[in-house]
Amino acid sequence: MAEIKAPMGGKVIKISVNVGDSISEDDEVAVLEAMKMEMPILCEEDGTVAEIKVSPGQTVEAEQVLLVLK
Repeated sequence: MAEIKAPMGGKVIKISVNVGDSISEDDEVAVLEAMKMEMPILCEEDGTVAEIKVSPGQTVEAEQVLLVLK
């Protein structure tokens, strides 16, 4: 199983996928906000969303797992 991790600390603004969704490389899966800038989080490989570990409004640390793919 692959994991999508936060590249930096920040606040989760949006989750763009649901559990069970099939996603492809470079699909946007979430948006983080840090220092008043929004950063889209893109998928690095094809897969299916198995688990979403964060929710909008939640603060995350760098390298924290956001989503799990299968």
